[in-house]
Amino acid sequence: MDFTSLESSLIEFRAHANSFLSQYEPLVLVLAPFLTLFVARIIRSFVVSLHDKGLKTILLGFFFTAIKLVPGVKRYIDAEKQKVVDKLQAGSKSKREGWRTELPITGLGIGVIEKLKDEKRNDVVWQGKCSGTVYIGGSESEGHFSLINEACSMIIPESAHSAYDKAAQYFNIKLWRVPVNKEFQADVKAIRRRINRNTILIVGSAPGFPHGIIDPIEELGELAFSSGICLHVDLCLGGFVLPFARKLGFPIPPIDFSVKGVTSISVDVHKYGLAPKGTSVVLYRNHDIRKHQFVAVTEWSGGLYVSPTMAGSRPGSLIAGAWAAMISLGEEGYLENTKAIMEVSKKIEKGIKDIPELHVIGKPDMTIVAFGSNTIDIFEVNDILSSKGWHLNALQRPNSIHICVTLQHVPVIEGFLRDLEESVQKVKENPGPLNGGLAPIYGAAGRMPDRGMVSELLVNYMDGTC
Repeated sequence: MDFTSLESSLIEFRAHANSFLSQYEPLVLVLAPFLTLFVARIIRSFVVSLHDKGLKTILLGFFFTAIKLVPGVKRYIDAEKQKVVDKLQAGSKSKREGWRTELPITGLGIGVIEKLKDEKRNDVVWQGKCSGTVYIGGSESEGHFSLINEACSMIIPESAHSAYDKAAQYFNIKLWRVPVNKEFQADVKAIRRRINRNTILIVGSAPGFPHGIIDPIEELGELAFSSGICLHVDLCLGGFVLPFARKLGFPIPPIDFSVKGVTSISVDVHKYGLAPKGTSVVLYRNHDIRKHQFVAVTEWSGGLYVSPTMAGSRPGSLIAGAWAAMISLGEEGYLENTKAIMEVSKKIEKGIKDIPELHVIGKPDMTIVAFGSNTIDIFEVNDILSSKGWHLNALQRPNSIHICVTLQHVPVIEGFLRDLEESVQKVKENPGPLNGGLAPIYGAAGRMPDRGMVSELLVNYMDGTC
C-alpha cells in the first residue's frame, strides 16, 4: 500500500467516523470518555472487592446497605443496636455515671490513697475460682498490612514527632515531611502543595518537641476542613500545660476542638500530667471517628470479640496511677505547676540570649527552649554540660540542643545558666571534642548525605543494645 492509498483510507475513515458521530450531541461526546473512565474505576473496585471478600459477602453488604436507605429502617436498626450496647454495658462493672469528667478544683493530695482504697472496696469479692482462661500480653503489630496502604499518604512538618514515622512504617503509609517556615512552625503553604487525593491526614503540634513552638493549628484546621481530610493535633507535650497556661494569662492560640477541622488530639498524661510512664490518651471529635479504632470479630470460635486499642491487654495499674495523679493535684495543682515551669522557661530563654555565642531557635511557646550557635560547636557544649550532670537533647536541622523544663529545674535554674555559660567559654577557648563525648557522632551524622546509612547505623545500634 503506497502513501496515496493510505492517505485516501484515512480520509475515508475520518468521513465515516464524522458521519457516525454527527448523530450525537457534542456534550455527549465530550463526557463519554470521562464516564467510561468512571465506570472502569467502579468495575475495577468491584473486581478487587470480589477477589478480597467474595461474591456472597458483597451481595449481602449491598443488600443491607440498600435496606438502610429505606426511610426509618436505619433509625430502627441504630436504636436496636443501642439497646444491645446498653444491655452489654449494664452487665459491666464500669458505670459511666461514676466517671469524673472534670478535675477537682482542689486536689486531694495524699488523700487520693484513701480514695483508691474506697474504690477498691467496691470491687466484687473474689470467691477463689478462676474463669479458665489467662490472657498474657498483647501484640501491637499482629498480622501484616495490605500493600493497598501505599496509596494512602500523610503530611507532617519536619518538627513533628518521629512517632509518625513509626506509624507510617508499621502501616505502610506514604509519609511526606515538609520543611518548617522561618519561624520553625509547620509551613501551611508547603503542606497545601503536597495534598492530593491520596492524602488522609495532616499533623500539627502544640508544641513541637524539638523547639517548643506551636504550629498554626487554626490555619491547618481550615486547610484540612476545606480539603476533606483529617487533622491530628499532637498535644502530647502540651496537653496538661497549655490549657492551664491560657488560664494564667499566657498568649496561647486555639489548639483544640474549638478549631474547625481538628479531628483528633493526643495527650501524654505521663508528661506534665505527672502520671506513671506509659499513660496517654487519644481524643476524637465525635464517636463516628472513634469507632474506627475499635476491632470487632464475629466469626472467631472463641466467641464474640471487640477491642478498643492495639494492645489487647493493658496494665490497670497505669490507669489507676493516672487517675490518682490527676485527682491528687486537681486544677489548682496543675495551675501552680504550670506557673512555675512557664516562668522558669522564660528565665532560661532570657539567660541564653544573654550569652553572645548562643541564639534561641525561634520563639518558644511553652517549656522547651532550643538553642544553637554560629560560632562554636553546640554539640561540644552539650558534652561538657553532660559531664556536669545536665543531659540535654541533641537536635538537627539546624544543629542545636534543647532543655525541656520540668518542676525539677525550678530550684536549680541559676546553676544551669552558670554551667551553660562556663561550658560555652570552655569550648570557645579550647575547641575540640571532649574525650568520650558524642559531638563527633552527631556532627558526622548531620553531614552524612546517605540517610539510609544513618538509619542502618541506628538500627544496628538498637540491635546490639536490646
